[in-house]
Amino acid sequence: MTIRKHLPSLNALLVLEAAVRHRSFTAAAVELGVTQAAISRQVALLEEQLGTPLFARRHRAVEPTPQCLLLASSLAISFANIAESVEMVRSAKRQEAVTIGATLAFSTFWLLPRLGEFRKRYPSAQIRVVSQDSRINLGTGEVDVVVRFGMPPFDDGLVVASRADEVFPVCSPDYARRVSDPDTAFGDAGHDLIGQDVPERSWYTWSDWFSRAGIAARHVEPNLGFNHYTEVLQAARAGHGVALGWGLLVQGYMDDGSLIRLGDAAVSAEGRYNVLVPARRKPHPQRDVFVEWLAGSLSK
Repeated sequence: MTIRKHLPSLNALLVLEAAVRHRSFTAAAVELGVTQAAISRQVALLEEQLGTPLFARRHRAVEPTPQCLLLASSLAISFANIAESVEMVRSAKRQEAVTIGATLAFSTFWLLPRLGEFRKRYPSAQIRVVSQDSRINLGTGEVDVVVRFGMPPFDDGLVVASRADEVFPVCSPDYARRVSDPDTAFGDAGHDLIGQDVPERSWYTWSDWFSRAGIAARHVEPNLGFNHYTEVLQAARAGHGVALGWGLLVQGYMDDGSLIRLGDAAVSAEGRYNVLVPARRKPHPQRDVFVEWLAGSLSK
């Protein structure tokens, strides 16, 4: 026996839900684009099919019965679920792009090397990357997901995944061969330190790092400075000196051997890399798939 044989007219159910919500046949008629007489006929048909009165007719008003309210409550939830599912199907058909926001360093050194893995699994997915070092606010709707360094909670989104990091000195293999004792030489002026302009306090200067590592260094000012972390690492790979390596960001260069760790000293970063999504968000199947992949990849 099919479900349809158990259900009354679906059109009549739509009419009922609207009439109960408005407490008016006239307002329901306006919403559904039909006449008040058509609403009355559909309600009468439904009462006949169910074998019970659904409304008490008053002067210029209708009052739903308890049985009617019970049915209308269930219908409201069901229609909302149907509408959400329809929107998900429409979104999937439109292949809406997923926009991710992150810092330039995170996009360059962590996200882009791994993005091919996601695109291989989902070749039709459309991904847009917004890279900027200033804070990206999820509330503006510019991005669907953001990777933000810091400590939750955040006022503009929900954290669905996070990962800690540590900071340690890195340099090229050639430069390392010229350092006789990496662990004790940091207090001397013999190292060529590579630094960056710190746009906000989540990045560490050499002075910050020495202090947190408990190293009393006489030489804390960089010999070579840049305004972006991408250039800092390129200079270190080229053998110009020692840079501060954020473990998650330099792992690719350590894997290919162009950067190596200098000494054993390390500092645990105070913040975490957090994957954030808007607290209130519309259905977006492709975004949900991407966020699940991103969260899983970050936790590896």
